[in-house]
Amino acid sequence: MPMRTTTPTTPDTGVPRAAGPVIELHGAAFGYGEHAVVTDVDLTVRRGEIVAVLGPNGAGKSTLMKGILGLNEHLAGTIRLFDEDADVTRDRARVGYVPQRHTLSASILATAEEIVATGRLPRLGWLGRLKATDRQVVARALELVGLGDRAATEVTTLSGGQQRRVLIARALAGQADVLVMDEPTAGVDAASQHVLADVLARLVERGVTMVIVTHELGALERILTRIVVVDAGHVTFDGTPHQYEATRAAVHHDHDAHHHDSELADEEATPVLPRGPVDPSGDGHA
Repeated sequence: MPMRTTTPTTPDTGVPRAAGPVIELHGAAFGYGEHAVVTDVDLTVRRGEIVAVLGPNGAGKSTLMKGILGLNEHLAGTIRLFDEDADVTRDRARVGYVPQRHTLSASILATAEEIVATGRLPRLGWLGRLKATDRQVVARALELVGLGDRAATEVTTLSGGQQRRVLIARALAGQADVLVMDEPTAGVDAASQHVLADVLARLVERGVTMVIVTHELGALERILTRIVVVDAGHVTFDGTPHQYEATRAAVHHDHDAHHHDSELADEEATPVLPRGPVDPSGDGHA
C-alpha cells in the first residue's frame, strides 16, 4: 500500500506545520490500581499520522488508549503530549476521544448541535457560556462530518453511523489536534463505514492526527500510515501497512474474532465514556 504523503496542516487554518511528535511513550506501563495491564510500551505518534491499533480481546488496547488519555493509572515509564510531560500538560483537550459505544440516551432530548456543543466545555470561560465564536466552531465541526444540515435534529432519530459522526464532531469542537477513536466503524453497515471513512479522509486533509482502535481495516486502509499490534500487554508490531501485510501471518493476532465490548468488560474497571448525555450501555446500529 503506498504511503500517504499529505503535508499536515492545522485543523483550523490549513497552514502547513512540522511533523513532530504529538504522543511519545517510553517504557510506559498502564493499568488499574497497582495492576499493570500494558508494560514496556515505546510508541511515538507524529503529526498527521493515522495509526491503527489492532489486537485480540483483552490484549490491552483500551488500557493503552486510556493511558494516553490520562484515564487510568500511569505505573511506569514516561508519556509526553505535544512535547510536554503528560502529567503537567495544561491542554488535555488537544487529545479528543471518540468512544465506541455511541448510542445516545433516548431519555435525554438533545439535538446534534447541543451534543457537539458539549465539546466546547474545556474551552469556555468560568461562566461556561457559548459565544458566537464557539457556535461557529460547533457549526464547522458538524459541517466537517457531513451533518451541517442535521444540526437541529434530535440525535436519537439519527442512525448509528450518524451518531458516531456526531461524537467525532464533538471531539473536533474541542479543537483537538489528535483524535483517539475506539472502533469508529464497528456496529454500522458497510455503506455507513465508507461514509465514516470519507469523513476521516477529510480530517486527514486538514492535518488531524488519529489513533484508531479497530479490527476492520477495509474501510480505513486508504488513510492509514501505520499499524500497531498489541498482544498480551505488549506492542508486538509497529510498522507501515505494507510491512504489516508482508508479516501478517507472523504477527499472529486474531483481529477477525475481536469484539471490543468483551475486551472492555475484561480490561476495564471504570467507565470509558466522557461526561455528557451518552448511554454507556447501548449498542450501535446502522
